[in-house]
Amino acid sequence: MNETIEIINKRRSVRAWEKTPITPDHLNTIIHAAMRAPTAGNQMLYSILQVDDQQKKDKLAKTCDNQPMIAKAPLVLIFLADMQRWYDFYGSSGVKELCEKKNLTYRTPKESDLLIASCDALIAAQNAVIAAESLGIGSCYIGDIMENIEIHREMFNLPKWVFPITMLCFGYTKSKNKNPKLTPRFDEKYIHFHDEYKHFKKEDFDEMFKIPIEEFNNMKKKPEDAENFGQRFYLFKTGADFSVEMERSVKKAIKDWNEAKS
Repeated sequence: MNETIEIINKRRSVRAWEKTPITPDHLNTIIHAAMRAPTAGNQMLYSILQVDDQQKKDKLAKTCDNQPMIAKAPLVLIFLADMQRWYDFYGSSGVKELCEKKNLTYRTPKESDLLIASCDALIAAQNAVIAAESLGIGSCYIGDIMENIEIHREMFNLPKWVFPITMLCFGYTKSKNKNPKLTPRFDEKYIHFHDEYKHFKKEDFDEMFKIPIEEFNNMKKKPEDAENFGQRFYLFKTGADFSVEMERSVKKAIKDWNEAKS
């Protein structure tokens, strides 16, 4: 097993860090690794926003589903799906005027552009995660940055063709354990298919979720609002208030993205 695979296999989310600031050399390495990530057409349809202002970190801890650890993170990076930079460039290059001259429709960013820019940003983010891990720097993804779009736009002066697709908190890991307990993943047969998508039956799910189902069934005091693990997980995650807010926020962002003018 080579060193890179070992880093990937041992990596887990870290939510408590040493107070030590990330060194400039390590920060430069993380940013450089992110920027070497694969990107659609070498367009680099993303920007990386470093949050240094402690007041903004404190506010993010509240707007991102009340997670105090965000305020304590030595390094916070927001990865932005960014089409604004290219359209600013097109504006300075007279592209709209060219389209008018040639009787062409001047195409502005739509949903497909948001998705491809989000892919670019997320690939860059994962490069940053692996680079940080190799340096002894733990990280945690915060998807809740997609919530409260109006607040986050104002906080960071985000144009409508820029969307905060994910946020990462980094810090030197407190634990010196070289073999940390890893969060279990599904068996490969439930994730890795050949040639076509596969649906599963109840007996498959019983095996797939065997451990959490057993834990739920063995609870001394079961939740009053759920009869089984599937119901409980839905109420805790998929149907929870923060998921409803994320849905609202993303819908708002997509609507504004589509309607924005250059």
